[in-house]
Amino acid sequence: MPPDTLSTTSHPRFDAIVEHWRADGTPGLDPAPAGLVVICEHASNALPEGYPQLGGDLGLSDAARLSHAAYDIGAAGLARGLAARLAPETGGALLVTAPLSRLAYDLNRAPDHPGAMPPRSEIHDIPGNRDLTPADRLARTEAICLPFHASLAAEIARLVALGRRPALIAVHSFTPVYHGETRRVEFGVIHDEDPTLSLAVIEAAQGRGLETRLNEPYSAAGDVTHTIRLHAVPLRLPNTMLEIRNDLIADAPAQKAIAERLAPILTQALRAANALR
Repeated sequence: MPPDTLSTTSHPRFDAIVEHWRADGTPGLDPAPAGLVVICEHASNALPEGYPQLGGDLGLSDAARLSHAAYDIGAAGLARGLAARLAPETGGALLVTAPLSRLAYDLNRAPDHPGAMPPRSEIHDIPGNRDLTPADRLARTEAICLPFHASLAAEIARLVALGRRPALIAVHSFTPVYHGETRRVEFGVIHDEDPTLSLAVIEAAQGRGLETRLNEPYSAAGDVTHTIRLHAVPLRLPNTMLEIRNDLIADAPAQKAIAERLAPILTQALRAANALR
């Protein structure tokens, strides 16, 4: 009697985008392992167009696709600027970014989290996320979530195997007005289980001209530290999550300016937390 077989569907893979900086701050890969991993899970507002099994264009309006609901505005440019500026202090850095919009799959959420594939985000309806079946959710998890986290885990494992204990810094941005409420905070620092590096960032940011707060506008209690929890906590790696108000990083010159302001703060914090190992 032939063995039972499972019917499987082939899906595209949307792997993470990985960029490297040498210890001198130039793009490229050094022979020595890097000491910093910068992560930007909400880097892109691209959609899996051409793949209806993954939601296609999700039926999004132009306004929704360009909004903070679709991606963290300015976060990718800021993350890239920080990786380049911190690489000389950390013996090299790498940046891991998402290739697709968080509305197709939010990579900072577990597959069973309601926000992983939300039918509504802030004021925007997401028609392509309505009434998803378990098979629909599985297809997106296999095509988007699993490849990203496998790529990130592999990069970290290589560094650890080579004797480094890299610090992980997740970079996000947030909207100045959320459901009609104005946010005064400009720079939020979020921690999960280990607050050491986050507290060092808060200390280093004092007097630097940014309205800086711990665990605002989000905190781990709202399940926003999934990536850190998945990749840093089990290996006991130094980690923090940064939230920058997106009106401060809305274009390339602004992203560069904030990266230049934050890099010395993060350098001081990494040293204070003994995270440059």
